[in-house]
Amino acid sequence: MRFINPKIDFAFKKIFGSAQSNDILISFLNALLYEGRSIIESLEILDPYLAPQIAGVKNSYLDVKALLNDGTFVIIEMQVLKVQAFGKRVLYNAAKTYALQLTRGELYQQLRPVIALTITDFEMFAEHQDVTSHFVFKERTRLSDYLQNDIELVFVELPKFQKELEHLENITDKWIYFIKTTGTLDEVPQTMATVPEIQKAFEIANEVSLTQDELNTLQQQEFFAQDQESSVAIGREEGRQEGRQEGRQEAQIELIMLSLNRLVGQLNPDLESRIQQLSIDQLDDLVKALWDFSSQEDLTAWLEANSQ
Repeated sequence: MRFINPKIDFAFKKIFGSAQSNDILISFLNALLYEGRSIIESLEILDPYLAPQIAGVKNSYLDVKALLNDGTFVIIEMQVLKVQAFGKRVLYNAAKTYALQLTRGELYQQLRPVIALTITDFEMFAEHQDVTSHFVFKERTRLSDYLQNDIELVFVELPKFQKELEHLENITDKWIYFIKTTGTLDEVPQTMATVPEIQKAFEIANEVSLTQDELNTLQQQEFFAQDQESSVAIGREEGRQEGRQEGRQEAQIELIMLSLNRLVGQLNPDLESRIQQLSIDQLDDLVKALWDFSSQEDLTAWLEANSQ
């Protein structure tokens, strides 16, 4: 038995963002946001790309977005590599989700809270060893809450989770273990199968449940993630040695071109030229977006919106 790796973008969306994933996502969010308490009773999984299109507002690319029964929006992102300005991107996505709830003429009272849950396969906060971190607005001296504490940032750092299977204590441990290890397992651990939602998540993650097109997409993303990790390491080393990031940028462009040629066909020279002119931040955003392109028109539209 083989399972898809939840740390890969396609697999994460397949497991937690599919039409049949509501109960899985409820259990997952209760575990990671509320220490396993049944705070969330129901939710609606939303298309994370549906948002008002406003001139000058940068696109964001989330993995899963949900509207909870109490009106709170939760945006979820699984990030494998620590890219430049990633912390700012997390804050931007949360603030954008909060602000774009309102259209012209609507009142501020209609704004609903936003929780940004970010799962990283790298360490975000080296100064402490807590696996999970919750950030909210606090008064600097008294540490009292802001009157409308409507934006919360939650981080789960997978490298800091060191528990083995036999030491899992609660459902929070089990879900983090699921994210971190499922791609390496060849059977469902018995202690995990006792949770119906986790058992269902394993069934969705079973490779035999995927179509050939889905397997091809997953494989492309896995190869790209591996190659990108290598390019980031090379770029960082060259940056340390030469004080610049051209090495990483060139490798990033080469990998993006290869993936786009597979996804939407051989790119014309104009599109290649426009991609080569993107900044490192823009290239990182393109990596997140390209797996949802089905044609070169999709790529052209993205470049029009993001390369000014």
